[in-house]
Order: sequence, then C-alpha cells, then structure tokens
Amino acid sequence: MTGASRGIGRAVACSLARRGARVAIHYRVNAGAARETLAALSGTGHALFAADLAESAAAARLWNAVIAEFGRIDVLVNNAAIYDMHPPLSTDYRAWQAAWERTIATNLLAPANLSLLAAEAMVADTESRGADWGRGRIINISSRGAFRGEPDAPAYGASKAALNSMSQSLAKALAPRGIYVFSLAPGWVSTDMATAHLTGDGGAEVLAQHPLGRVATPEEIAAAATFCALDAPAVMTGGIIDLNGASYLRS
Repeated sequence: MTGASRGIGRAVACSLARRGARVAIHYRVNAGAARETLAALSGTGHALFAADLAESAAAARLWNAVIAEFGRIDVLVNNAAIYDMHPPLSTDYRAWQAAWERTIATNLLAPANLSLLAAEAMVADTESRGADWGRGRIINISSRGAFRGEPDAPAYGASKAALNSMSQSLAKALAPRGIYVFSLAPGWVSTDMATAHLTGDGGAEVLAQHPLGRVATPEEIAAAATFCALDAPAVMTGGIIDLNGASYLRS
C-alpha cells in the first residue's frame, strides 16, 4: 500500500487490516504519521517501508524490501501521489519542467513499475501453487482531475489520465493470467491536506459542486478500494470507478 501514512492511504490500510490482510505501509518522509497508521491497524504482521517514489530505482527497492519481509503480495494499492501547483503562464520554465518531471515520476512511473513487479510475482505464485491459487489484484488511485482537468496542476491531471489508461491496458494484458486491475477516481475527499481549502475562501464553491452537500470521506474511498481488493468480481477488471458524489459526470 503506497502513500499509506495518512488520508486515503491510511483509511485503505485500516480497512484492509480489518478484513484480515497484512499490510505493507509505504511512506515517503513522514515516519511519525506512518507509525500512527501502523498503530491503528487491526491484527499483526504489518510493517513500515520508506521510499521516495520519484527516484527511478525506488520502486524496485521498495518492492524487494516488502517481498523480503512478507514473502508474497496478493494485492497492490498504488495510492502515493503528489500535487504540485504549476499554473501555465505564471510558472517559469524551470519550475514547469521540475513539476512535470516529479509528478510523472511519482504518480505514473512508480505505479507502472510496481504494477509490473506485482504482476510478475503474482503470475509466478499462481504457476508455482496451481491454477486455483490466489487472486492477484492491482488497485490504482486516480482522480476526478483525470477527466475534468487541473488548470493549476496540469501535470497532475495528465498523470492521472495516463494512470487510468495504464490500468485498462494492464487489465487486458493480465486478465488471462487471473490478475485484475481497477482504477478508482475520487473527487474532493475530506483529508487533512484538503481541510484548509475546504474551510477556506474556496470551500463554498467546492461544496456547491456536490449534490450530496459534502465531499467524500477517506473511509468511503477505502470501502471501494477494499471491495476491489477482496470482493469485486473478475468481470469488473479494467473498470474506472468514479467516487465523486456526482460532482462530475462523464459519458
């Protein structure tokens, strides 16, 4: 579970643990928050792993460390992401380049690399243990911004759109091997990171977009992720699941 130190990641980790899963908790730098997540998990056997997924070799190092600790992985949740503001026409060229490079590295390339490593390992497990062994699952946390655009952070919107496309490509490639891939696309979620914006000057405008009269909770996103990880039928593979409370509808 990448990006599990707080917010959506923490909620998903807690939800999976309540269902009996052992959870590998990835974080980038906030070790204190990651330890809080660890302490909140039901059951035993969970562990913490640090990695900056913007680094090109970090995904492989992280995967190898988790495998050394856990032995195998049945479910991969790619949640870690960054949102760097870089509005066009008010961002200089160097800052623009830096935002794109780090965003794509973290939000797209790292999930792509981890997904390949997971797929290879899941196929190997199935082949060694028999056709009835396991149900490999990959869940990628995307965003409403993949569809509606992110004018102040275009690299973020582009990375999430590409993540959706990658998820669907992998779903087609891996379905014959019994590995299923899902993409979840939340809108605004009431995480710590979003609180300042939701309670600030732009909060009323955000709420006005939501027919529910509120934004999603991390627990609601976690419920959907847990369903995909443990319960969703195989026929759902390749699905992009909108979780935005009808704030943005697409055809």
